[in-house]
This record gives sequence, C-alpha cells and structure tokens, in this order.
Amino acid sequence: MSDTSSTSKPKPWLRRTRTIGLITVAVVAFLAWALRPTPIAADFAKATKGDIVVSIDDEGETRVRQIYIVSAPVAGRVERIELEVGDPVVAGETVLALFQPQDPALLDVRSKSEAEAGVRLAEAEQARAAAQLEFAQSDLRRQEQLLKEGNISQASFDRAKLQIKTAEAQLAQATASVVKRRADLDTSRAALAMAGRWSSGDVRIDYVPVRAPVDGKLLKRMQQSEALLAAGTPLLEIGDPRDLEIVTDLLSADAVKIKVGNDASIEDWGGPIPLAGKVKRIEPFGFTKVSALGIEEQRVNVIIDFTSPPEQWQSLGHGYRVQTRIIIEKKQGVVKVPVSALFRTGADWTVYVADGGTARLRKVTVGSRNTLDAEIVEGLKDGDTILLHPSDLIEDGTSIAERT
Repeated sequence: MSDTSSTSKPKPWLRRTRTIGLITVAVVAFLAWALRPTPIAADFAKATKGDIVVSIDDEGETRVRQIYIVSAPVAGRVERIELEVGDPVVAGETVLALFQPQDPALLDVRSKSEAEAGVRLAEAEQARAAAQLEFAQSDLRRQEQLLKEGNISQASFDRAKLQIKTAEAQLAQATASVVKRRADLDTSRAALAMAGRWSSGDVRIDYVPVRAPVDGKLLKRMQQSEALLAAGTPLLEIGDPRDLEIVTDLLSADAVKIKVGNDASIEDWGGPIPLAGKVKRIEPFGFTKVSALGIEEQRVNVIIDFTSPPEQWQSLGHGYRVQTRIIIEKKQGVVKVPVSALFRTGADWTVYVADGGTARLRKVTVGSRNTLDAEIVEGLKDGDTILLHPSDLIEDGTSIAERT
C-alpha cells in the first residue's frame, strides 16, 4: 500500500502563495475603497408644474389724491393759527387764518394822494389836447377859404386836415387817461375807507379771513405763530385722507414693462393682509434719483389706486410707506424651477440634473422669470431632480449626494 498522507496536505510553498494572494486582494480592496471618489454634498429640488407670476417690486408711498395748499391772500400780519394737524375742516365755513393788511392807513393815504395828482395831470393834458383840436379846426376853415381863392396848394390844405385828425387822436388818448386816473383814485378811496381809522384813541382793524376751500383735514401746518408775511406765502395743506393713492418711483427700464390697468399688491404696510390695487397712471416723464450706493438712476412715477374695500386701509394716512408688487405677467401650468438652479454656460442657460447619484449638465430654455422661480420652456419635465446653488466642485459626471 502506498502512503497518501503526504498528498492530502498542501505544500508549504502553496500555502504561502495563497496567503500572499489573500493579503494582496485585501490591500487592493482597501486602497480602492480608500481612494474611491467621495460624493459631493448638494441641495436638491424638484422641477414642478404650476403657476408663475412675474412682478416688479419696489417701495411706494401713500398720498392724498387732491392736496390744497392755502397761501396768504394779501401781504400783512397773520394771527396765530390755532388749528392742529388732523383737525377736520369744512369748505367755506372753517376759518383757517385771519390777516390784517400791512400798514393799510399809511399806504393807502399815499396812494390816494398820488392818484389825485395823477387825475389833475391827466385833466390838464386833456385840456391841452382839446385846445389843440380847436385851433386845428379854426386853421382848417381858413385853409379851406384860401384854397377856394387859389392862394394855397392842395398839399397845404391836406396837411391842415391831417392836423385835425392828429389833434382828435390826442384828445381821445387824454380823455382815456383821465378815466383811468379817476378809477385809480376811486380804488384808493375805497381801500382807505376799509383800512381802519383812528377814532377816540382806538384803531378799528378789518381782518381778511381765509376759509377752507374743501372738506377734509389739516395735513400740514407750515405757519403757526403770528408773523408778517408776503402775499402767496404757504400756510397750510388740506386734503381728504379717505381719498388715498400710492405713488412708487420705478426704474425707467421697469416702467416701460407696465401698462395701465395692471394688478398690484400692496404689502408690508402694517396690516394683517396684503391690499389689492390697480395701476392708474404712468407719468410720461422721468427724473434722476441718486440711489443709496450713490448711483444716478432714471426713475418714473407710477400711480396705483386701491381696489380693496376702504375699511381695510383707512388706518393708512398721507405719506405712509408701503411695498408694492405690480404684476406684469401670469402663466398657468408651466414647468418651473428655482432661479438658484440656473447658471450660464457660455451663452446658454444650464442646470445640473441628479441622475442616480451623478450630476448631469443639461441645457434648458428659460421663459418668464421672477425673483424666485423661472419657467423652463424646454430641457426639463415635471418631477426632474435638479441641484440648487451648484458649487465649482461639481462638473458633468461628478458623484453627488443630497445634503442632510
């Protein structure tokens, strides 16, 4: 019989080979695991189907639709104005201020004296013109007799007739001047009679009352204390705070996108719900405004009317700050993504799509956009997973994982 025990045991060199092979496989596997690419964490989002609203947002300010500035009717002394801002006024009844004409007695006595002297001068001029006319008429009669006798030429007779017409015109002018001077004199006499006179050591003062032109409330008081003012000096602002509108100044590049009748939303005004409005007017001229960064901008005023019930916004007043959103476009049932997923690759808009843990670069066609969402016309479908704010570490084919 032969001995088989020696053949059943592996030879030493074979055991060593197997051991080395196992160690090599383990090392290679460990190195492959250690050197494998680590997925880059990213924020994911879904392309969804829904509505998109494009709006132009900016700050606005409320203002009373019709503001009346009440000014000093005459030069003189105004009494202290006792009305307070917010007090109601009634058209034609509420006395806003009282004026005393400035030094009326001295001023009108002088005017009366000047007017009387002017009347005397005009009457003297009228008498001179009448005498010249009378002389010219007498001379014309003599010239006519001489012409019949053949002692003067026809030209001399025509000159005599011209002198008649000239004298008549001068008399008419002098008569008109007398009428005007007498009218000025009557005006001075009337003003002097109304100005107030000294009597028994007391002076009677005729005040000129300034009454409210419309119903409303006192919005602003530019003058309160007694003072001497020139005619036309602003005193008060009056308006109806129940009749408000909103004015917002927009960049001219944004204003051209807006049309009269566009819907608007008034937000951040202090109330519990946004208010509804509608664009009433786009002013046809722009103006330069310096921004907070010191940049000159061309701005255009856009006027918005409230369409919400008045009881919802009656707590607002003149000059209150609001935030306006003017809607210029609405689309329904479109595929949209957050604008933070979009970026430029050359001249094209692109996004990264998550495909089984790998980022895939995809070109898309963008439609309407607002500050949050963008419409995708072509390149994505509803439900596609996209990356938000992709970093510079991500490229086409990069391994990615959702950030936790």
